[in-house]
Amino acid sequence: MTDRIFYEPGKTSHGLPRDPYKSCVVPRPIGWISSKSKTGIDNLAPYSQFNNLTFDPPYVMFSSNQDLDGQRKDSVNNIEATGEFCWNVATWDLREEVNGTAVWLPEDVDEFERVGLEKEPAKLVNISMVKRSPIKFECKYYSTLRLPGNPPMGSVDVVIGRVIGLHIDNSVLTDGKIDLSKVQPIARCGYHEYVVVRGDAMFEMIIPGDPKQLVGLEGNAEKAKAFVNGDHAKEPEVASGPSKG
Repeated sequence: MTDRIFYEPGKTSHGLPRDPYKSCVVPRPIGWISSKSKTGIDNLAPYSQFNNLTFDPPYVMFSSNQDLDGQRKDSVNNIEATGEFCWNVATWDLREEVNGTAVWLPEDVDEFERVGLEKEPAKLVNISMVKRSPIKFECKYYSTLRLPGNPPMGSVDVVIGRVIGLHIDNSVLTDGKIDLSKVQPIARCGYHEYVVVRGDAMFEMIIPGDPKQLVGLEGNAEKAKAFVNGDHAKEPEVASGPSKG
């Protein structure tokens, strides 16, 4: 036995009782995506391969594997048909509802109603959102990237949307910043495992160097535009390095 496992996915065996791949890329934010069918049926489903892509303007993506019958998921069909969707942050308090909406159901089933979630109408799109979720995005569909894979579930639709509206409950703000210790978002790990983000697990590091480069890392579109216009009064603080003592 060596001190390292090396394998080629689909070609050689890893020799483990379970596939380790998804446990290597962790934690993964959950894309709790709400959409609406052409006939007006609300749909809600969590996707463990979700993230933001950029910030000015903001775009998000989620990927959806085919089901066991080789069919595309309702979320993908709905979004491509209507051109819009919403993302709802999945939290510790909503974990059972998140799990309940992961069940594969017929397209005429409303997952909100099935798990007892109150709906909240979006402002800019005709989509229902999870009222109890403290952070929500309203999105316009941009494109789908279809990646081929092995049957029955390997093929995947990568859905990209532009964020056109954000909802942030005041209850999760502290000193004007989103306080993740109040949000307590859950994230996907490998196997059937999840993790919850709480305050004692977070730390801050600011990259030293040119302040102009930091606005992108901070995701601050206002400061980025200020640099373009020559307003350096809005420069972000630059870390001076760890203190000694």
